[in-house]
This record gives sequence, C-alpha cells and structure tokens, in this order.
Amino acid sequence: MSQHDNELKCAVVLVNLGTPDEATPNAVAKFLGRFLSDKRVVNLPKLLWLPLLYCVILPLRSRRVAKLYQQIWLKNGSPLKVISEQIRNKVSAKLRDKYEVHLAMTYSSPDIKEVVNQVLDGGHQKVLLLPMYPQYSVSTTAPVFDAYAKALKNTYNLPELRMVKDYYAEPAYIQALANSIKQHWELTARGEVLLFSFHGIPERYARNGDPYPQQCEDTAAKVAAVLGLKQNQWRLCYQSRFGKDPWVKPYTDQLLHQLAEQGVKSVDVISPAFSADCLETIEEVSCELRDEFLEAGGEQYHYISALNDNPEQVELYCQLIEKHTQGW
Repeated sequence: MSQHDNELKCAVVLVNLGTPDEATPNAVAKFLGRFLSDKRVVNLPKLLWLPLLYCVILPLRSRRVAKLYQQIWLKNGSPLKVISEQIRNKVSAKLRDKYEVHLAMTYSSPDIKEVVNQVLDGGHQKVLLLPMYPQYSVSTTAPVFDAYAKALKNTYNLPELRMVKDYYAEPAYIQALANSIKQHWELTARGEVLLFSFHGIPERYARNGDPYPQQCEDTAAKVAAVLGLKQNQWRLCYQSRFGKDPWVKPYTDQLLHQLAEQGVKSVDVISPAFSADCLETIEEVSCELRDEFLEAGGEQYHYISALNDNPEQVELYCQLIEKHTQGW
C-alpha cells in the first residue's frame, strides 16, 4: 500500500481502560498507580491524594488484587486485554478494506501514545477514536481524549480527529443487550428480578455535570422496554464505590440485601457499562456480590456476561465506525 493510500484510509483506534501486564504485585501496583493518579479518575488535591495512594493504598491493595488476577488470568493475559484484542481482530477483519483498526489502552500497553505514533508513521491523516465505554463519564471517556491530545503535543501536522463520545442509546447496542439477556434466560432459569448494575461514580461528579447516571438510566430503561419487563421486574444500581464520599445510588450490594429481605430468592445481574469482562465483572459482580446475596437469604444469583466479542457487539462497532466516518 502506498503512502497516498494510507492518507485516504481512516485509522480507527478502539480504546479500553487497561490492565496489569502480569498478575504480580509489582505489575498491579504500576497499573493502579497510573490509573488512580489520573485526576479525571480521582478528583482530589494531589498533595493529599498521591501520598495516600503510593504510601498506603498501593502497598496494601496490590498483593491482594494480584491474587485475584492470578485466579482469572488467561494464557495470553488478563481477560479484558484478551477479549479487547479479539474484538479488534474481528472488527478489523470485517472492515479491512476501508479502515485500519488498532487497539489501545488508556493506562497500560498498548499505550495510546504508542498507537498514535504508529498511525502517524503510517501516514494517516484521519483518526476515529472509539472508547469502548457505552456511557460517557469524565472518569473513563474523557481520559481517552486527554491521552490522545498529550500524544500529539509535539506533532506539527495534526491529523483530523473524530471521537465517539458514547453509544448508550444506539439501537444496535440496546438490542444486543436484550438479546444476550434472552439467550441467558433460554439456558438458565429466569430470575425474579433483573439488575442492571453499572460501575458507580462519586455523586459530586454528577453534580458537576457528568451525564453518566442519566445515560445509565436511559440504557436500562430502553433494554427493559425491549424485553417487555414490568417496573417491579428490573432495577438499576451501581457497584464498586471507593472511599468515603457518597457515590450515586442505589448501591448494588445494599439493594441485593434489601431484595433478599423482601423475599426475592433469585436475581439476574448484568453490567452494561462493560464492553468486555474483566476483574471487576468476573470477581466482584459475578462472585462477591453473589456471595452477599446468598448470605442475605437469596437462593439463585446469575451473572450475565458482557457482550465481549460476540457477533452483535462486533457488528455494533462496525456500525459506529461507519456512522462516525460519514463524509470523510
């Protein structure tokens, strides 16, 4: 392919959060340090936060988190990285004649700067950033833009940029979620209540304008409508709060306890904010929250996997790419 051909071919960069390179305390500490020191993620004064992070939190958490990663580690790396690569490979295979598709991570390898350099070295002058987060948040999607801008800080000839801010209400996304739930119900006894459990954010982020909670609510309501669920058959909640600040509610663990106390014996749980299963969904949502529900008196708890590399998610990304590159 000639240099001129590359200039006409749009480069697409799928971006996910990142993961430790190895399931070791040192690798986990390196990853968490990079992730949690981002002011977009933890918006606290650095003079207070960074000493606490590096002197207390990382030494205490890294070994424990490394053990959890060791339990789910795959031959080629962590589930998030392996699944993200599978998605990229399948999207690339479908679109190879029109786009060059890359995968980057915000806080680990392959680093956004490294991938952007590859794109520029290839002569591309059009870049589509596609963060793999259906719902926008200042703590997930915004850092993708930050990292991209930083990567180009010393570049004289900037390529054209388009960025998919979110896709929380895309019909193909809503239908893919609904179909994955239906498929789960065909294989497993349907629970009394379906929980849409999203990763939480601090309440103050939402007060400052982060649209994430509203987008989560819209996603859940649209999927529930497609499934024909009544109001008492589904609930929205948020998991993974951290620190002492109040986070958006209701909290998933507390809601599970309430449901058990109300006599609900079976629940199904899906985490629509995750495009790929990772430590959080596999360990926390699938296992920890399950144990809490059963200990509270529940009897059946089923986690419904992320869309991962299934054909509907691959087709969704292809549609998003085509839609956001129209006119290029």
